[in-house]
Amino acid sequence: MMQPQQPYTGQIFQPTQAYTPTTPQPFYGNNFEDEPPLLEELGINFDHIWQKTLTVLHPLKVADGSIMNETDLAGPMVFCLAFGATLLLAGKIQFGYVYGISAIGCLGMFCLLNLMSMTGVSFGCVASVLGYCLLPMILLSSFAVIFSLQGMVGIILTAGIIGWCSFSASKIFISALAMEGQQLLVAYPCALLYGVFALISVF
Repeated sequence: MMQPQQPYTGQIFQPTQAYTPTTPQPFYGNNFEDEPPLLEELGINFDHIWQKTLTVLHPLKVADGSIMNETDLAGPMVFCLAFGATLLLAGKIQFGYVYGISAIGCLGMFCLLNLMSMTGVSFGCVASVLGYCLLPMILLSSFAVIFSLQGMVGIILTAGIIGWCSFSASKIFISALAMEGQQLLVAYPCALLYGVFALISVF
């Protein structure tokens, strides 16, 4: 009737281990060498930045559409900041105008290129291309620090820089969006945008 009482072993309320714990698997790898570099995770590729800069500085160089179609805003932000800094050296505090005109110009070009191209384009790609093609305008504003651009030589130099910026931007857009035969149509609004930046530099 009564079951025999088990002897006391001194392990009250200590359950026996019914499973063997597994070692936790690392999520990111065994060590830090397996992780990608920080700049790669942020999307900053210095090789592509250098190639885009060379494409702008060399207007007759053929643009690589695969590289130009990337959304890279590291270079354009640096170039906008450098443009504002050279204007500051000439005694013009125009950082707000530079970023404001850039935003409005990118929005206008975004709408225009989406109407003209068959494939469509992202806003980041438009901002990236227009920002990289601002590089010759930095040379103009640097020249305005030393010399006045309100003479005949300044007008010719300013017209040449506007043509350089708009030609480079239109060349990149038609190569990235496969818009053959439409370079002049794309270059005209680009020239209007860079003409506003040139007016800030001259006056």
